[in-house]
Amino acid sequence: MTATENFKAINNLTYKSVEHVSSLGELNLRLFGRLVAHQIDAVNVAVEHSVRLAKLPAESNGYKELFKGQVEVSKDLGKRLNTVVQENIQLAGQLSDDYRGWFEKGLAEVSADLRKVVPAV
Repeated sequence: MTATENFKAINNLTYKSVEHVSSLGELNLRLFGRLVAHQIDAVNVAVEHSVRLAKLPAESNGYKELFKGQVEVSKDLGKRLNTVVQENIQLAGQLSDDYRGWFEKGLAEVSADLRKVVPAV
């Protein structure tokens, strides 16, 4: 292999490496946006719970009704947070698949390029 061919191969690998790292940045931004959206959903659930709890004393006609309202609001909070947690677990699986796909694609490209450049033994 000549020096020119070596330089071309190195230049090609460098270019593809930069593209690959850029695609990782894009993947990170996309996935971070999805994570933030899920976390905002969880915070919204907690804020709604707090608002409902704050309104209960004014809307209740006694401590029994207040206690019953608090129990209902807390049950609802538990159900809603469970839903958010389940969605986050699914999202974590999707994120793992996305990163694995990115890694496997990059590895396949590098392997293919190296097979072209490195002489067979």
